[in-house]
Amino acid sequence: MNKAIKYRLYPTKEQEIMFAKTFGCCRKVYNLMLADKITHYEEHGILLQTTPAMYKKEYPFLKEVDSLALANEQLNLQTAYRNFFRDKKTGFPKFKSAKHSRRSYTTNNQHGTIAIYDKAIRLPKIGKVKAKIHRRPLDHWKLKSATISQDGDGKFYVSVLFEYDEDIPRATVSDNVIGLDYKSDGLYMDSNGHCPEGQNKFYRQNQEKLAHAQRKLKHMTVGSNNYKKQQRKIARIQKHIANQRLDHLHKLSTEIANSYDVVCVESLDMKAMANKAFGNGKATLDNGYGMFLNMLEYKLADRGKYFVKVDKWHPSSQLCSCCGRRKKLSLGDRIYQCDCGLVIDRDYNAAINIKKEGLRRLKSA
Repeated sequence: MNKAIKYRLYPTKEQEIMFAKTFGCCRKVYNLMLADKITHYEEHGILLQTTPAMYKKEYPFLKEVDSLALANEQLNLQTAYRNFFRDKKTGFPKFKSAKHSRRSYTTNNQHGTIAIYDKAIRLPKIGKVKAKIHRRPLDHWKLKSATISQDGDGKFYVSVLFEYDEDIPRATVSDNVIGLDYKSDGLYMDSNGHCPEGQNKFYRQNQEKLAHAQRKLKHMTVGSNNYKKQQRKIARIQKHIANQRLDHLHKLSTEIANSYDVVCVESLDMKAMANKAFGNGKATLDNGYGMFLNMLEYKLADRGKYFVKVDKWHPSSQLCSCCGRRKKLSLGDRIYQCDCGLVIDRDYNAAINIKKEGLRRLKSA
């Protein structure tokens, strides 16, 4: 099994320069290899096998950075080609932009070149970097690699990947089950009739502040120092929104994973639900329901519990949770009324049906 822990880095000015060089060299090598592959295929009709070592003589500055970071760019390009040939919908590999591409690179641990200390992390070609070590790996975890990244607000992070063997005993399938139905206003409704309390519209909370900062940027000279400062201010606001959302989702998912043995959800396509046809794309993206489901899945797996996905075509909103009759509803119908006399909230009714269907699938598997 693999698990990653993300730490905040506090590099010195010299280390920041080295990180920036490595980001740039990784992007340069990726673009050089991709350009040569395209040219060679157009001229000869066959793929060219490229390596970062081919370019170090012409571009000697590539020798200054971690060679494993460059080697991982070669692997990334190979993966991009394999994905394209497997499914053309993924698109042909694209060149990395100096302005818009993500500033990150990955390096591997070789004989202790990456190490975690009490208040620092050692990285190849960088040395010890001050870090906030908020969590320590277990003794039997094997350190595999580290991915260093820089956000738009200028902060540095490292995601350290560990590999370990651990047999997690499976919990017995009990009646401690909950069903969750997606709810645009409130994230979800569970089969107990509970909807999370508290504010989860973090983008809408900060929307006016973000719009004001973006308007100020529009009236500044592109490329000036004030323009760059304002860009960082906008990035800080956006990062604050993302952190608020992640904190909220982590707390909710941890509470559910600790309280229930089986969690049943619908396998929804959140990207499709965020389109203009539904008219609530901003609310859907602001909820972060897809991230919430991912958190639930791995947290339940760590505890040996069950995460059951019900097919999105299962008519959970149309079935009566009392008698099982089916009744078509429009999106505007928020109350489910059945001929058997049941009058219930639409989302509450759907959550109960998701719980029943998920438990049935789990027991029949």
